[in-house]
Amino acid sequence: MLREIEGVAAEPSMRRRWFHDDYFDLFVWQTEKGEVALFQLCYGKETDERALVWHREAGLFHDGKDPAEEARRKGKAAGSGAAPAVEPITDRFEAAASSLPKAIRRTVSGRIRDYLNGKVKAESRRKRVRRPTWHNLPASAPSDR
Repeated sequence: MLREIEGVAAEPSMRRRWFHDDYFDLFVWQTEKGEVALFQLCYGKETDERALVWHREAGLFHDGKDPAEEARRKGKAAGSGAAPAVEPITDRFEAAASSLPKAIRRTVSGRIRDYLNGKVKAESRRKRVRRPTWHNLPASAPSDR
């Protein structure tokens, strides 16, 4: 279950939030009205970290190995004419996200599904995830909100 890390500094006119569990780090920027303006979902930290980044004006980006491309490759290798099965990242995120505020959960989950189902393309920016320095700061104890 994703828990919020308290004490993340805000930005002018944006509320910056950090949610964390053993597999995911979710960084969210919300407007004063609570709308999600930007998120970065980092996952696979222990194996091969990846990040799906969405900005309401710039669209989607993916850093690290592309799970949609891997799924397509596996589907082609199997010789199946059917659409390839997507990585179980969607189900894993939705199970972990039950504690998130509804607006954040819906936005992130919807963008993950759109991306993995091929409805939206994501530019690949980097082969490896590079986190801003504030992502690596020691976190205070998670809240139970």
